[in-house]
Amino acid sequence: MAMQIIDRRLAGKNKSVGNRERFVRRYKQQIAEAVRRAVSQRDIRHIEQAESITIPRKDIHEPVFHHGQGGVRDTVHPGNTDHVRGDRIARPQGGAGGAGSQASDSGEGEDDFTFTLSKEEFMQLFFEDLALPRLMRTHIGDTPQYKTRRAGYSHDGTPQNLAVLRTMRGALGRRLALTKAPHRELQVLQKQLDELLAQDDGTSEAVAELQQRIDALKARVDKVAFLDPIDLRFRNRTKVPVPSSQAVMFCVMDVSGSMDQERKDLAKRFFILLYLFLTRHYEKIDIVFIRHHTQAAEVSEDEFFHSTESGGTVVSSALVLLDQIMRTRYPVGDWNIYVAQASDGDNFHDDGGNCRSLLAERILPLVRYFAYVQVAQEEQNLWDEYSQLPRLFPHFAMRKVSGPGEIYPVFRDLFKKEGVSV
Repeated sequence: MAMQIIDRRLAGKNKSVGNRERFVRRYKQQIAEAVRRAVSQRDIRHIEQAESITIPRKDIHEPVFHHGQGGVRDTVHPGNTDHVRGDRIARPQGGAGGAGSQASDSGEGEDDFTFTLSKEEFMQLFFEDLALPRLMRTHIGDTPQYKTRRAGYSHDGTPQNLAVLRTMRGALGRRLALTKAPHRELQVLQKQLDELLAQDDGTSEAVAELQQRIDALKARVDKVAFLDPIDLRFRNRTKVPVPSSQAVMFCVMDVSGSMDQERKDLAKRFFILLYLFLTRHYEKIDIVFIRHHTQAAEVSEDEFFHSTESGGTVVSSALVLLDQIMRTRYPVGDWNIYVAQASDGDNFHDDGGNCRSLLAERILPLVRYFAYVQVAQEEQNLWDEYSQLPRLFPHFAMRKVSGPGEIYPVFRDLFKKEGVSV
């Protein structure tokens, strides 16, 4: 007889929150892998939606308690007339039998397990092991950041900060200090009274006097308050300045005529992933959007993703604008500066050298990380020029993508946490 133990205690709105969190935590690797497979099949509009994922039943097998056969048994194993040691057995035709998702003429199987992730769970698993590379903490003199820190206890405060245990401990100590001497004296007087009562009938003046002193001491002890305002202790907190991690991400996208709709879609997929990643994981980060063809312009988020403007290609115009904004608004001593650029690599033939010089002399010495993504497999002149930079600047990364399924792996490779393999 098999026995399975399932916790069905409800929490929230008739949902077993504890069981759900435990399930996600236990099968996190399988769920995260299913999330990565699912995202490559989504279009831009549905990238941030909830998802129903399927996990093979064999990956979530749970051990069960069961009764063993027990006792002493004699077993006879039949001989093998088909094979001898050393024979190579051919692979069965048609795959493994018994799978619940495939037809089979014998045996039994189980369907794969389908699990629905909420929007928040999906995005949390989606970006969990990613981080901005080489992020440094810098102290901002003009706008210091503060955090509250425990600073002992005080006699004044708000009710929600009342330290109950510390208050009761103080009240107990005060009562012990004020009543210890009277209790000691009471014990002595009570002993004397018992001795006198053993000698007479209790009507003597000495007995009456002792009884009067005992009553007075008891009244004195009873007047000691159980809780006094002087006993109250409140948790005290103070604000201390802390280093802040201010960061700015420049998103630079090529919208020239050589960027057809398919390539623009690839670039937008990359930047949407980057935008969701930054806004969900970093509270204080500025994002600057730059679009360029022959001319570059700083645009809003809506224009960056939806504008249809196009033209020729002069990539250096975007780098010049990036350099101006960076030096004017984001001093390197106060900001962690990041740049992500997406292009098909096609550029005005005399402009490639200008782009490399701008990066090497003006931009890369100041930024924490620069990621260039080429949304085309063929090597254009911009790729040739940029290929000379990684050996001089290790924080400059280059990748190529040619299809939607490659966007997420490349994105993870560019922004994985240090020490995490992809």
